[in-house]
Amino acid sequence: MQKQSNCGVLIRAAHNRSLSEEDYLWNFVQKRPLQFEQEIELPKNHQRKKRTATLAVKFCPVKLKAPQRLKTTDSFNVYAVYAEEINPPEGEEPISWMLLTTEIVATNCDALRILRWYTYRWLIEEYHKILKSGCQVESYRLAGNSMSVLLGFLTEIAADLLRITYLNRTQPDSSAESILTPIQIKVLTAVSSQRKTKNQETTISWAITEIARLGGYARA
Repeated sequence: MQKQSNCGVLIRAAHNRSLSEEDYLWNFVQKRPLQFEQEIELPKNHQRKKRTATLAVKFCPVKLKAPQRLKTTDSFNVYAVYAEEINPPEGEEPISWMLLTTEIVATNCDALRILRWYTYRWLIEEYHKILKSGCQVESYRLAGNSMSVLLGFLTEIAADLLRITYLNRTQPDSSAESILTPIQIKVLTAVSSQRKTKNQETTISWAITEIARLGGYARA
């Protein structure tokens, strides 16, 4: 896990790795002094409701012992960022993240950046869900370079769908011009003219609903 010139690693640790003969990852980092507290927005999932969580954050460099199977490697020098939720709501499991990264974490700003990057995992998961379910990428069976070319198109489409979904969730009443071109809005208005009232605004919410109806969405 040595840092390379053009890439880095950020993972969430699942196991209490050994640092030495006497100490382990969780025990070592938890003994560090509290550096700062930070609020983050937790999205809703099947285990929790959407909420704002206050995290107590600690960070420090650590040296992970290499597994015995890697006989030629002595250790891995990385940085740990530990974030634990303060006073979670009753009945909710507190957030507890042990993040390991090859990025240098020397200041509070560095640690905050690592936390922000980790929260992008929810968008990344949603992106892959769109790519697999929405774009049906796994249903194609193309040979040679054809699959790579197709993936080039589908990844762009999935990214655009993710952006549109996000804007519809956060800015539904904004103008549809932020997601569609004037020609696209004109065409969509024409095909939905029987449902569109005279003074109805062409918002993002309206555009998303009308596009969904073209695909078979039947809700009034």
